[in-house]
Amino acid sequence: MTHLEYALRFVKLKVQEMIFNGRKTDQCGVITFGSEETDNIVNDKNGGYDNVEEYIAIGQPNGDTLSKIDDLRPSTVAGDAIDGLIVGIETQAEYLSTKKTWTRKIVLLTNAECPIEVEDWEAIVKKMNALDISLTIVGIDFDDEELPFTEPNKTVHKTANESFYHQLTSGLKSGIVGNCTFALQEIAKPDIKPVRSTLMGTVLRLGDVETSAEEAVEILVKTSKCTALTRPKSWKKYALREDDAGQAMLIDDTKNDPKVVYTPLKMQTEYYVDRSSEEDKDGDVKMEDDETNLLDGDVKPKDQEGKKEDNLEKVEKEELVRGFKYGTTYTPCPDGQFPRLHTTKGIDICGFFPAKRFRRELSMGEVQYIWADPTSPQQQVALSSVVQALYEKGAVAIARWVSKDEMDPKMGVLFPEVFDKVECLLWVQMPFADDVRRYTFASLDNLVSKTGEQITKHPYIPTEIQLDAMDNFVDAMDLMTAGEKDEEGNRTPWFNPADSYNPSIHRTKQAMFHCAVVPDITTNPLPPPHPDLLKYFNPPKKVLKRAKGAAEECKEVFKVKEVPKRVAKAGAKGVKKGHDHALEDDDMLLLDRKREVDSKAGLKAAGSLMDVDSAQPLELVSVSPAKEKGKGKAADQEGSDTEDEDEDEFVAVSLPAENEELLLTRKDPAAGVKTPKPSSHRGAAPLPTPARSVSPQIDPGRAPGRIIGSTYPLKDFEKNLVQGDVVTKAVEDLCEVVVEIVLRPFASRRSGEMIECLKVLRDTCLKEDEIDAWNAFLPNLKEKCLQKPGNPEFWDEVKALGRDISLISNKEARKYGGAASVSERRAEEFVA
Repeated sequence: MTHLEYALRFVKLKVQEMIFNGRKTDQCGVITFGSEETDNIVNDKNGGYDNVEEYIAIGQPNGDTLSKIDDLRPSTVAGDAIDGLIVGIETQAEYLSTKKTWTRKIVLLTNAECPIEVEDWEAIVKKMNALDISLTIVGIDFDDEELPFTEPNKTVHKTANESFYHQLTSGLKSGIVGNCTFALQEIAKPDIKPVRSTLMGTVLRLGDVETSAEEAVEILVKTSKCTALTRPKSWKKYALREDDAGQAMLIDDTKNDPKVVYTPLKMQTEYYVDRSSEEDKDGDVKMEDDETNLLDGDVKPKDQEGKKEDNLEKVEKEELVRGFKYGTTYTPCPDGQFPRLHTTKGIDICGFFPAKRFRRELSMGEVQYIWADPTSPQQQVALSSVVQALYEKGAVAIARWVSKDEMDPKMGVLFPEVFDKVECLLWVQMPFADDVRRYTFASLDNLVSKTGEQITKHPYIPTEIQLDAMDNFVDAMDLMTAGEKDEEGNRTPWFNPADSYNPSIHRTKQAMFHCAVVPDITTNPLPPPHPDLLKYFNPPKKVLKRAKGAAEECKEVFKVKEVPKRVAKAGAKGVKKGHDHALEDDDMLLLDRKREVDSKAGLKAAGSLMDVDSAQPLELVSVSPAKEKGKGKAADQEGSDTEDEDEDEFVAVSLPAENEELLLTRKDPAAGVKTPKPSSHRGAAPLPTPARSVSPQIDPGRAPGRIIGSTYPLKDFEKNLVQGDVVTKAVEDLCEVVVEIVLRPFASRRSGEMIECLKVLRDTCLKEDEIDAWNAFLPNLKEKCLQKPGNPEFWDEVKALGRDISLISNKEARKYGGAASVSERRAEEFVA
């Protein structure tokens, strides 16, 4: 690799960084010195500065910029780096003459082997300082103490030039000289870009400025990003560009070597309607998967996919109507969205609460700065007073943020932040109540038996020895003192969030950059990830060594053992298999009781079945899940003592050919079919019972839009509670179903079932924070039962239950972290 190719690798990486970021203010140009041609603005105006060429004009870089840089080749002409620097200063100054606030940088790459003119270098330094230009000189094989590297047998020209570059940068406000190898290492490091967002104006309001303007406060503020989320860059797909004849297009480059032309693929969306889908009475399309009805082990017909494609009909986008998923159907919305809430731009403070009560897991998304208007001292003093009040009281504020008029509001929390010279607020978004899912779990250390007794010893409850062993294990894994020593000799924490990088972002970036820099990925493959990226992949060895004893103690105390993987055996052909469940040695721990079925009697009775006339035993062939899995032959003969009731056992009876008619001894005149005589022998077992017929389909009684039916309301309710995200809907539907059933004729037949539904419903509302729903439902039920026609007998049964079925009071709600507007006295009087 030549010196030029080595230097151009750094240039391409810097250019790629600008392309990768995609900012319009990231622009660059390339000026070469020592080129065969002369083309620069200084030569055009005053002459001189030969062999300096403005190779790429200043502008936003793209893929063509990298291609032009790849085309550079070493020349036979000596070049003066100072001439190139002066041309660069003038070119940049002319281009940025109207952009006074732009940051100006110049990077000079050289191997310092050519002689240079160093006269009047002080004027160059003065000009660069006046224009606020920062200079970075990247030298090939320059001496560097941090690598460390020192080039042996250095030429006289290089020694003098390298010393001059250090002298030149020392006189600049911002200047540095570095080694190209070190620069390539630094540029390959993962880095976090600081956020420099634009200030956006808005209004901070406290109180209602429209109805109570005298009691409200409005502060003009500016917002900017404090943190910003970064994601890996997406990949683009490319394909060969084809001509009209369908052939790949070729172009000739400067070497008359034809190259294939690639073009990026654009996404195209087509819409199809499946006409085979069933529609209900309301016209809603039923959503179901074609493969949900396929049993395990079934084979999909070959032409099934072809039939499905035949039912698809292509439609245009203009013919479609946006729909929103609701349960198992789609709700159409012709306008594309439902009516929006009328909102006004600004940040409204809704309330205050102590900062220590803020739950850290509720903060979500990016953090925003809220500054006072920089041009208004009055607004700065007003915001400062709010910040100081929050800071001194240790409080935070809940705020409602609307970015633009008629936009969806966001709820968040405002934190006071006091810096040395400025005070501001930090805003972070919080979820709405509908976005939070609450899951209740059984207690880990408080077990109660069915009789209500406290259980102190149980496999689920850890012993003191187990607790101590786990405490020792956790303490042994402490990383707060596992890092390097500081200047005072104290151990520092091993993990530093500032040095922890997202591997997916930086490794993807490294792969994209490398593919664009090297000409051939096969001969120059992607290098391994940077060590800083893998810094926290593996825990420190000394911590592993320290925790080894505690880990062994935990294994011994908790009786931890490795469970070997079980390889599923291939089933026999033609036999349908059910779902295989993992068999663990500790099944009894999870299944406190296991049903046992004594299948010996039935199998022995079937085995003793004899031919009626010939006294010849029938041949029995038993096929059972135990035999399929390769269990002992004894189990096949006698049955299994631990076989579940749900497992099917198939018994096939085989008769000798000459005795087949013995079972067909009586003729049914109606059907014309012979039926067997009942056996008259004492103790003889009956013939094997045929398989049970399929139960008829029972109507669940679910009204349209409901998830709870009137046939088995409690069973439907408990089934939906398992899902967790339809609790509110399940409570609402069960309330309506109970009222409907109670008011029906002959409702007394289901009074006990409805009382049980009320008990489960009240308990669920109390634990799942649906207290308002219960307190609204019970008065409604009472009113419906006592009116005519109603069901006063059922309400008398409810009153007989007493306080346990009454309204949920605030005292009860607080036990489960909820709140209610009903007092304890009101709840007692309601059923009195």
